[in-house]
Amino acid sequence: MKLKFLFLLLCFVSLTALAQTKVSGHVYDDTNSPVPYVNIYFEGTSIGTITDENGTYYLEDDDTQESIVYSFIGFQTQTVKLTKKVNYKFDVTLQEDAATLQEVVLVSGKQPKKNNPAIDILRKIWANKRSNGLKQYKQYQYDKYEKVEFDLNTIDSATIKSKLFRGMEFVFEQVDTSKVTGKTYLPMFINESSAEVYGDNIINEKREILKGNKNSGFSNNQIIIDFVDDLYSDYDVYDNYLKFFDKSFTSPISRTGIQTYNYVLADSSFIDNKWCYNIIYYPRRKNELTFKGDFWVADTTFAIKDINMQASKSANINWVKEIYIEQEFDVLNDSTFLIKRDYFMSDFAFNKKEKSQGIYGKRTTLYDNYKFDEKKEPKFYKEKIYSFDEDLYNQDEAFWDKNRMESLSKDEKGVYVMLDSLKNTKKFKRLYNLGSILASGYIEFDELNLDYGPIFSTFGYNEVEGVRLRGGGRTYFGQNDLWRLEGFLAYGFRDDKFKYGISGKWLMDKKSRLIISGGNRRDVEQIGANLTSSTDVLGRSLASSSVVGTGTNDKLTNVNLTTVAIEAEPLRNFVTRLSGTYKTLESASSTFSLDYYTDATQTETKSEIKQYESALSLSYFPKREMTGFGVERRNKNDDFARLFAQVTVGDPSLFNSDFDYKKLQFSYYQPWALGGFGRLTTSIEVGKTYGEIPLGLMSVVPGNQSYFSIYNTFSNLDFYEFVTDEYATLHVEHNFNGRLFSRIPFLKKYNLRAIVGFRGVMGDISQKNRDINASGLTYVAPNKEAYYEYSVGVGNIFKVFRIDFNFRGNYLDPVLNPEARKFGVTGSFGFYF
Repeated sequence: MKLKFLFLLLCFVSLTALAQTKVSGHVYDDTNSPVPYVNIYFEGTSIGTITDENGTYYLEDDDTQESIVYSFIGFQTQTVKLTKKVNYKFDVTLQEDAATLQEVVLVSGKQPKKNNPAIDILRKIWANKRSNGLKQYKQYQYDKYEKVEFDLNTIDSATIKSKLFRGMEFVFEQVDTSKVTGKTYLPMFINESSAEVYGDNIINEKREILKGNKNSGFSNNQIIIDFVDDLYSDYDVYDNYLKFFDKSFTSPISRTGIQTYNYVLADSSFIDNKWCYNIIYYPRRKNELTFKGDFWVADTTFAIKDINMQASKSANINWVKEIYIEQEFDVLNDSTFLIKRDYFMSDFAFNKKEKSQGIYGKRTTLYDNYKFDEKKEPKFYKEKIYSFDEDLYNQDEAFWDKNRMESLSKDEKGVYVMLDSLKNTKKFKRLYNLGSILASGYIEFDELNLDYGPIFSTFGYNEVEGVRLRGGGRTYFGQNDLWRLEGFLAYGFRDDKFKYGISGKWLMDKKSRLIISGGNRRDVEQIGANLTSSTDVLGRSLASSSVVGTGTNDKLTNVNLTTVAIEAEPLRNFVTRLSGTYKTLESASSTFSLDYYTDATQTETKSEIKQYESALSLSYFPKREMTGFGVERRNKNDDFARLFAQVTVGDPSLFNSDFDYKKLQFSYYQPWALGGFGRLTTSIEVGKTYGEIPLGLMSVVPGNQSYFSIYNTFSNLDFYEFVTDEYATLHVEHNFNGRLFSRIPFLKKYNLRAIVGFRGVMGDISQKNRDINASGLTYVAPNKEAYYEYSVGVGNIFKVFRIDFNFRGNYLDPVLNPEARKFGVTGSFGFYF
């Protein structure tokens, strides 16, 4: 039965492709060994491909072709007639060319770095790269059209008959075959956008103005559109490293390419009346973030004319089985080559097995109407858009007929029709809603304009509350709401108490992003879990609800917090915030105390802290990209720095508060992309409190008693082990992204990733703050020497797990620190490329 369905499917695919020529197979030598990197093209055209490491190839064209050519150094060029339009298992054997064999360097194994003409050409590419492309002009502008499509691939009879598609079988009318892999696929989503791009190389500014956006079935869903934009970011093949899926691949044009790739000069020919050289490249080592493929380079300007890049099968990247890239450059004049077409295809799958099913992600970008040296004022590049323009997402067909630089294929047009039908089926709606819940953490009730969640906070546990259940919700009219209300109700079965929180925020002015907010929360919390407090009145640290940990977590606090705030963004990514907060703090556990002395003779104590404080904070996020126009926006990227400074003033004259103090804080977080060496993350935090304060207002060095690896905490410290009123911390973490393990023979096949970390803190406590301490906790601060710990970890275990082995560096005296944890193991999990 399965064979019958498969046969019918293959017949259908063939019928839908009557206007196409398709060829796939293997290329062998006369010893029946596969020949990699053979140039294959339809005779009389520029449509071609190369074989992979196993000699496998696939080639197709929308037009009918009669002959196919196989060409490779050391072998005779072979032209083969095609007797039919669809030619699967079309295997060819190449014969050695005796006349040239002795002059040829065969493409296998490591190639020489010296006396290699391909590398000589590569050096000339480096020397001329600033003279090619947009960088040679002061200003530039062009039109850009982008088309992104997602397809379910490797369609077989089992897929068609699966329960997942029951009731939606009509979607299989759109099945087609990939021109890159030769696999069947079903288009599921398409997104088109048209934009004008402006740039200034003098002031290093760039601006893209969207003219229209259209997608199948999801209209103006900004989350999906942003996901597509972020998944396929722009890149320049002349850069040393190309960032895809948050990983830095070494470019074949990179200055470090000689150490990473083998290069072979394979051919030379006229392309568009320009004499060009063809260079084949492939990785020197497996399991690194590299490509294989070839490129054509002009012989006078040494500009790239065409380039094909295919990620190595062994590349240390998750959930992506294939990456294939084509770029074509146009000759503007004798000395200027500009990109005119970029094609990017990725195959997302759970594993890299050949027959595994996955999803194709395909992006085609076209460029046209280049103009140069038309200067714009600097303020042009600083202009911001403050409102969501729905008209851009509902352009008519006349607009798209004018602005599409490439007509949609019949299959692509069919996606729009198919998705319009699909989104009305009940099963698809259920699947879409399930995906939305998992992505956002909220269950949507559209009729009420309410969301329930976050669902991942429903269950918790700590020593005070025992098992904790929580339910919450928020108003949600749309993704660009100008106001939002949120709230929650929680109950602890051990302390038999309800907790609650409510907050609201309102965007009063879109231009300056003037927002007023406020709220109240009564809860049990682990204060001191971080040094820089959250500005979210409903925020609660993970440490407050750890189900399991390294020790008893009974140092919890009853918090009653009321906050009002006003914030604005006068400059892009520069946020100012002024807040007023009144809070009461009291120990939530009988084994923990926040008591402090209220008199100089230390005879009277008080256990509850009542305090009002005002805070002025400044935050700056250079190179941050945001999406949305409402009171809540989302980050489009995560590779930006975060600078934060805050002044907090405790005022005893307001609301009968207990203490008079001033606190200064500063933090700086910076991710560093180090190309082939991985990703480095650093952060520093410094702070000092002037005035007399009790334990509840101290700066507690954040320990970590959970088994989770939590950045900016100290994995071998218990809560309240170090207490300070002035502090300085340093956190450093480096992820090598497989660079180390890929060089260890018996480990490289597992695609593991080495991670190292270092954490240190130094601080002190003033004598007057020691004197008022009546909590029973002996204050210890790392004042004589900086406390430090270090860790080594292994990530990407089964693609989702990470384990860190943490070592405490000092403060190990068995008398002074009898319960010090010398060693600990923490871990985390997540889905990362």
